[in-house]
This record gives sequence, structure tokens and C-alpha cells, in this order.
Amino acid sequence: MGIRKYKPTSPGRRASTVNDFSELTDKHKRPEKSLCERIAKHGGRNHHGRITARHRGGGARRIYRRVDFKRNRDGVPATVTAVEYDPNRSCHIALVEYADGEKRYILAPMGLAAGEVVESGTGVEPKVGNSMPLKDMPPGMDVHNIELNIGQGGKLVRSAGASARLISRDDRWAILILPSGEMREVRSACRATIGQLGNADHQNLRWGKAGRTRHRGRRPHVRGTAKNPVSHPLGGGEGRSGGGRHPCSPTGRLAKGARTRAPNKVSNRRILRRRKSKRYGQLPKLKR
Repeated sequence: MGIRKYKPTSPGRRASTVNDFSELTDKHKRPEKSLCERIAKHGGRNHHGRITARHRGGGARRIYRRVDFKRNRDGVPATVTAVEYDPNRSCHIALVEYADGEKRYILAPMGLAAGEVVESGTGVEPKVGNSMPLKDMPPGMDVHNIELNIGQGGKLVRSAGASARLISRDDRWAILILPSGEMREVRSACRATIGQLGNADHQNLRWGKAGRTRHRGRRPHVRGTAKNPVSHPLGGGEGRSGGGRHPCSPTGRLAKGARTRAPNKVSNRRILRRRKSKRYGQLPKLKR
């Protein structure tokens, strides 16, 4: 992937960069119609019509592509037909066609191109794009689309440029280092796909102007200190003020410092080393 920068014909164009989509087979290819569906937008509102997720709404219309996260067609080789853009995720997707004619979308790892053959199941070759249980992989492999529960489908490591490292494994458990630095145990029978996901330069894109953020469905975020006291706990005051209290939401919920993970979550015992926190450094090791 490369990043393209246009001539600075306007202030917004000067600061923005775009993806050149060099990894795609055809930039103008339409998605597979049988694997697409419409998704209604809710603008951050629940079934009562109340806003539960702020700063959501608008945005360009998107068609959802059904991606195969389970990779459960064992023993049937599939040919990569095309690598396509997906507006619903940061990484690209690959359209594969199985030997019996069935078509599916999968996450496209780095280096996967049209014409290559991928497989899934036990005993397949450990190459990029193949999916297999962790117990069948050699240690040291980079993997993505990792299952947390057997047969559930991939839940971990699905964003652009991400990969986890398989450190060790036995008949029951495999140890992985996730992109966040967290070291976690996963059952060896859980499946994962070999390779690092493509579109790695996605994190280096600059949106450049507010309009491109609106196209993504993100509405403006106004600071609490800029509002009136009736609208936000940090509002009011003469001139610019610091708010007079710790940062919080309009309902008064503290915004920083709180742990968001349930302390008694069952999978906590499978975390061998916590990820690093930007504010507190290395978090303490969990008690087993």
C-alpha cells in the first residue's frame, strides 16, 4: 500500500492524504452482489430513539459485505478471485471461490494476490492466507482472525496491519502476544489465519478536513468547557476555564482513570501479561 498526496489546491487538500489502493486487484470492481446486504443507520440511537452513542450520524451510504470469519470449509481449496476495498473495516478483503463454485469474502493478509489458492482445516500447509487450528501451526508464526471460543469465528486481530505472534503451544493451550502487547492463552483447538493483515499504512492517513470525518459518519465533538452550565458539568465560567473538576461526560460520568474491564470476567485468568497503559505504564499482572 502507498499513500497519495495531492497538490495543495485548497487548505483541506493541502493537509489530507489518501490511500492509493495499490493492493486492490481493480479499484472500480463492484462487490459480489450475493454476499452484500443493506444495513440501516441508527445515528447512535437505541430502540427508544434516545441517543446512547454520541457524535454518530450522517455519513456516506455503505453496503455491508458478509465476511467469513469462521473459515470452516475444510479440505476444499479456494482460489482468490480479487482483493477488494471494504468500507466497513480498515483492512481489505479478498473474494475467494471454492472448487464447488461457492464464493466467500475473507480478510486479506499482506502478500495475498489474485490467483493464489488458500485452504482451511487440519493438516494444510502453513502459508499466508491458510486457516488452521493453533495446535497445527509452528511456533513463531504471525497470525490474525483468532478465535476465542472453538467454532465461534475470529474475534481478535482483525484491523489493518495487525498481527499476533504465536509464542508456544501444547495440546490444550496456545500462548499469543497480541498487537497491544498483551500475552494471552487461547485454546489450541481455536483457529487462526496465517499472515499479517494488509493495508498497514491505514494508520498514517491524514483526513485533512472536517468533511472527510463527516463522510465516515462522525459528527462534531464540542468541548464541555465551551458549553453553558445547563448543557455540561464543565460549562460556564468567565472566559476560558478549566472546568473546575475532573473531565466527565454531560451526565457527569468520569472520563479518565476508570477501568473498563469487568474485574471478575472469566477470561481474565487467561491473560498472562496485561497490555501497557499509556497513562500508567505497565498494568499489574493479574492474579491467577
